[in-house]
Amino acid sequence: MSEQADVLIIGAGPAGLSAALAAANDGARVVLVDDNPLPGGQIWRDGAQARVPAQARQLCDAVDNHATIQRHAATRVAARAGSTSLLVENAERGWVIDYHRLILCTGARELLLPFPGWTLPGVTGAGGLQALIKGGLPVADERTVIAGSGPLLLASASTAKQAGAQVLRIAEQASTSAVAAFALQLPRWPHKLLQSFGLFDGGYRPGTRIVAALGQDRLEGVRLQRGGEIEELECERLACGFGLIPNVQLGQALGCALGSAAIKVDAWQATDMAGIYAAGECTGFGGSELALVEGRIAGHAAAGNREAARRMWPARARWQHFADALNKHFALDPALKRLAQPDTLLCRCEDVPYAAVAAHDNWREAKLATRCGMGACQGRICGGATQYLFDWQPAAPRPPFTPTRIDTLTLLEESAQSSSP
Repeated sequence: MSEQADVLIIGAGPAGLSAALAAANDGARVVLVDDNPLPGGQIWRDGAQARVPAQARQLCDAVDNHATIQRHAATRVAARAGSTSLLVENAERGWVIDYHRLILCTGARELLLPFPGWTLPGVTGAGGLQALIKGGLPVADERTVIAGSGPLLLASASTAKQAGAQVLRIAEQASTSAVAAFALQLPRWPHKLLQSFGLFDGGYRPGTRIVAALGQDRLEGVRLQRGGEIEELECERLACGFGLIPNVQLGQALGCALGSAAIKVDAWQATDMAGIYAAGECTGFGGSELALVEGRIAGHAAAGNREAARRMWPARARWQHFADALNKHFALDPALKRLAQPDTLLCRCEDVPYAAVAAHDNWREAKLATRCGMGACQGRICGGATQYLFDWQPAAPRPPFTPTRIDTLTLLEESAQSSSP
């Protein structure tokens, strides 16, 4: 048996939730699929120690209480089952969802760059630390350093401090002038200006980048560089992230064109593939406000209510200006491409050093010769790193897109037989 949807949405972050509500309010039958056990995506991640904003709670409640929205949690897309159907799987079963319109709200993930010591226990991503703390990781009294780039560093530091960690330093790679120029523009978005006051930290240092994580069996300290000065700090935890990269793999697999490493969309949030839309950070990073607006536009457009979608265009333009300023002033310094040493692991799943990968001309060659990207993360970490370091574009994934049970995969044959004349 297959499930039927007028609009199928992949991803229950801000974009997916707002798209579901918009489409359902226009009369569409909506199915919302997300691989996390709780809605909210990464930015509104729920958990034992999470402080989810009231706006997120209200939106999640509205979606779950809507009569024409069916939400499937802890469910992943395994493969394409037909021109307008996807094979999905949860812990209990696999099944096919047929749809008229599809909206991809697959979000983004952290860009993690290799540097000496980055694989030591105690080193995580900046967003990864947030997720761990919200899930219940105890960090009370741990000396913590946050490094990398972007406002996520401040948000991660705030989460860590609320959980009792001692945040010694926030090392932002963007220059002092770039951070100041961005701050001067914040009055254009009063909510963001107010938010910045709450996140400010006396340990914030722009123009500072990670050099190495220090330690033998686990993290013992960090080495930072600011201009010509080197600073070493003893710590138990390092959270390091260099911004976000869009999750485009499903879009690629469905044939959607990319632009600037994100899914390319038009004014209606429509991709170049008929019937497929995309919204939120899989189309480019811009924060939750932009994702919410894009989700509403995509939801209305997918449900056929173009007038309602058009009314959201000015709000999208406003938050797109914020995204443009953010991406401009926190652009990564090319010096970050030289963090790794020849023996620094680039692919941590398969223990492949930087030098072995750098000896090749493209992702495919490196993967075949070194097994880079063939481990547990399937290139989600090292693939993003090589994309930044070498300007390589990983190929579209082949089905199954995630580890999938055999009995679920047999549904592909059944679906093909039922759709054949």
